[in-house]
Amino acid sequence: MLKQTQAPKNKLSHTLRSWLPILSSSVEELKETLEPFLADNPFASVQQRNLSELPSAAPSKKDKNFFKEISKNSVTDNIESFSVAKIGLYDKLMGQIDKPLFPTEKSQKIAMKIIECINEEGYYEPEVFDEFSEAEIESVRKRFAYLEPAGIGAKDYKESFLFQLEELNLDEKLFESAKKLALNFENLSQMRKIPLYNEALAVIKRLKNPPAIEYMSEAAAIIPDIVIDTSSGGIEVRINDDFYPEIVIDVEGLDEKESFVASRVKEAKDLIDALDMRKATLRKIALMLVEYQYDYFFGGDIKPMRLKDIAEDLGRNPSTISRGISNKYLECSRGLVPIKSFFSAAIDEDVSNKAIKDFVANLVRNENPAKPLSDLKILEFIKKEFNVEVVRRTITKYRLALNIGSSSERKKTYLLQSGK
Repeated sequence: MLKQTQAPKNKLSHTLRSWLPILSSSVEELKETLEPFLADNPFASVQQRNLSELPSAAPSKKDKNFFKEISKNSVTDNIESFSVAKIGLYDKLMGQIDKPLFPTEKSQKIAMKIIECINEEGYYEPEVFDEFSEAEIESVRKRFAYLEPAGIGAKDYKESFLFQLEELNLDEKLFESAKKLALNFENLSQMRKIPLYNEALAVIKRLKNPPAIEYMSEAAAIIPDIVIDTSSGGIEVRINDDFYPEIVIDVEGLDEKESFVASRVKEAKDLIDALDMRKATLRKIALMLVEYQYDYFFGGDIKPMRLKDIAEDLGRNPSTISRGISNKYLECSRGLVPIKSFFSAAIDEDVSNKAIKDFVANLVRNENPAKPLSDLKILEFIKKEFNVEVVRRTITKYRLALNIGSSSERKKTYLLQSGK
């Protein structure tokens, strides 16, 4: 049997262009990406080592708690690697903005604006829209009580409970008792004498809090492609190829010179070469990251980088580098870090995601506890500081990546910390 031992060859650059999905795939996706290339090859197969037998590269519970803590001290650049958000909440809401709930073009436009103000938990964070009055906005927002998921668009958990109760078709007496419990949720022990208390409490326990809980992020294990080791005081770069699948060729007892066999063996060997070229490309990117970001790996700040600069240094097309860093992570003493976080975002090639995230973290760290900054206010500060155009939802995404709660959540935390 032949295994993955072939060296990368420059003559295969055209083959690599044909197999760009191999470069784009994450380690976890590699086996699935490779298999179609060998679907009709009887002499080769893709074999994956049992990942459970390999040392895990995912953060432990202790690591997660550690990074939650350091996020409060602005070392937050790798927090986003610990969660993969479910998608679909905003698409689901957009799909419901039609007649008969929103019969006019104006009501639909207001509804779309409201969706932009709904945070990751499903709560509405009020903003001022110059073209609409507060009464018009509130009139439309109240109709969100009839959208799915139930409770979406409420201003707080009490209103969300009321939205959800409206959908349960309870009899009038039970509805009124459940409504009283929802409005006095923090004082349930004082409500025991209301009619149907036990039944109403059972109803309240069935309600979702927060309303978008099924769309919120959940932890996911991440396998890094690159490992940057500084434990010895120096710096070592290596590709995490223990997790790579293997292309195994088996032609035992066959004439390898026979044309059909030879062509299929060549296909398999080309695939092995493409995998090796993937490793070589990632190693070059890793070495350039070390050169550009040497201080970062020893506790310093990330320096803004542009894809086109590193592409020029490596003699590659920027699109190839973009594919090379897509869905890829590196592991270092500072944890798991998305490789893309070292590069400027599309919003402005001279301003990196990391620079903006650090700015957001600093704003929150120094905000007035009595009046935490809304995402809209943070957006204003960013536009003023960096002179870039971003949308509010981008700020919400950055805040989530930094493990920072919404302004209402932070206000509750500050109140708890003050003991008031």
